[in-house]
Amino acid sequence: MKWTLKPAPDNKTVALLAQQLQITPVLASLLVQRGIHNFEEAKLFFRPELTQLHEPWLMKDMDKAVKRILSALESQEKIMVYGDYDVDGTTAVSLVMDYLQDKCSKLISYIPDRYTEGYGISFQGIDTAEKEGVNLIIALDCGIKSIDKIAYANQKNIDFIICDHHLPGEHIPQAVAILNPKQLDCNYPYKELCGCGIGFKLIQGIEETLGGTIENLKPYLDLVAAAIGADIVPITGENRILAKFGLEIINQNPRPGFQAILQQQKKRTFTISDVVFYIAPRINAAGRIEHGKHAVKLLTCKELALAEEISKEIETFNLERRQLDQSNAIMALQQIEANQEQEQFATVVYDPTWHKGVVGIVASRLIETYYRPTIVFTKSGDYLAASARSIKGFDLYAALEACSEHLIQFGGHMHAAGMTCLPEKYEDFKQAFESLAKQWLTKEMLEPEIEVDAEISLAEITPKFIRILQQMEPFGPGNMHPVFCTKNVVDTGYAKTLGSDNEHLKLFVKQASSEGIPAIGFKLGQKIALVENRKPFDLLYSIDENEWNGQTSLQLRVKDVKGK
Repeated sequence: MKWTLKPAPDNKTVALLAQQLQITPVLASLLVQRGIHNFEEAKLFFRPELTQLHEPWLMKDMDKAVKRILSALESQEKIMVYGDYDVDGTTAVSLVMDYLQDKCSKLISYIPDRYTEGYGISFQGIDTAEKEGVNLIIALDCGIKSIDKIAYANQKNIDFIICDHHLPGEHIPQAVAILNPKQLDCNYPYKELCGCGIGFKLIQGIEETLGGTIENLKPYLDLVAAAIGADIVPITGENRILAKFGLEIINQNPRPGFQAILQQQKKRTFTISDVVFYIAPRINAAGRIEHGKHAVKLLTCKELALAEEISKEIETFNLERRQLDQSNAIMALQQIEANQEQEQFATVVYDPTWHKGVVGIVASRLIETYYRPTIVFTKSGDYLAASARSIKGFDLYAALEACSEHLIQFGGHMHAAGMTCLPEKYEDFKQAFESLAKQWLTKEMLEPEIEVDAEISLAEITPKFIRILQQMEPFGPGNMHPVFCTKNVVDTGYAKTLGSDNEHLKLFVKQASSEGIPAIGFKLGQKIALVENRKPFDLLYSIDENEWNGQTSLQLRVKDVKGK
């Protein structure tokens, strides 16, 4: 694994910021790396307020969307709230359903079936709306490219409001209103909202029109925080504000659905990483294994006892998902070895028995072993369907575009994608993709890389240092958890491996005269020989906390170690 030290920021800017904030140059450097250059910017970063959120009316078509919804409420029309089956979609649907339920007596939700309808708006969903007597559909986290589906709804006199954050195509649907900051003619200042975030802006617009304030909407922010974490959008600007206040709700007064999931964990305080680790897989498991409507049922549930029942059911889906992705990943690794493809520039594997709902997770697992662009195919009706994941420096979408003659369809972005192809085209596609990867990648690019924020000594990790780091949360894209390097550390003799397969590494590290600090390295058990017998080594880590029996203590989360 390569360790790459980030370029040092401008010394004068760092020194001035350190002086203004009364912090160390290392902490000031971290802030400058994250685009914070002066006292005022630091104040906004460390002390965000809901009043800093942009006016919803800056978003193109917001006035039309709010007007149409209020008209529907006044005339008691039936409204369908429609969303995708992933975390962003189901939280967005739950948010709008929750907000409108006491304002609309005729309100239903709809989540498409992952396997029979697929992603986004479906003809089947519109037919259901017609049968139910729906006059207005609010689509969340989908719809920006559903030109034919919206035209179909228009023929049936069903209006659409689209709230989507995906990139628009050349043409957009003929909907009553389209809320999407990524539209070229939308002047909304922040472009990185997720689907649930756009749903929140919609209810903000409705609430303002009805004479309410942003404070009335705080209870919905737990849903927005979950979506921001799960959808891996940048945690900057508005997303940082929404996530920070949403995490407060999750920790202080979570909705019964979240409480039912989180009360199983032996933690008192939950971070955005915990949301991604504990909540997101379970919400996603509903759509992967059974149906996304179970997630909406959980998230809109008002009674803890009922939420616990639904949560138990979803937990069985999650356990099945975990067993499937682990067993499918083992089969995929065996296939790579059997075909002697360990040294390829790309991984393309296929098995008709693999579960369509977990192939994306399997692709991510394979990258942990073979760091290279990875595509996992399975059987889907008469076709093959796949999910793909990429690595740094390889534009997956562009690569699929270049190989599109072998595909029926594909979609996604540079980091992740999905596609379908005919069974007889699989080998041609596999060869074409490998050939392209060989052209676009170098051997050096196939080595995982970790960017290091700063080199520090263990003595610099003081209570004040830790406190300021914690105030930089929530961490995520655009504000990643800082990674540090410390050289010439030793283990004090406590080094050992943990786990059934000795896969994890437990350390107690010191440097010169510093106090010892406990450290844990997941999946680093094989490196124990580098740290035994007080041999000096270099340590790559983030600064974390360990909660045990109600006690919280400092712990380093080890990313890698290198022997001297």
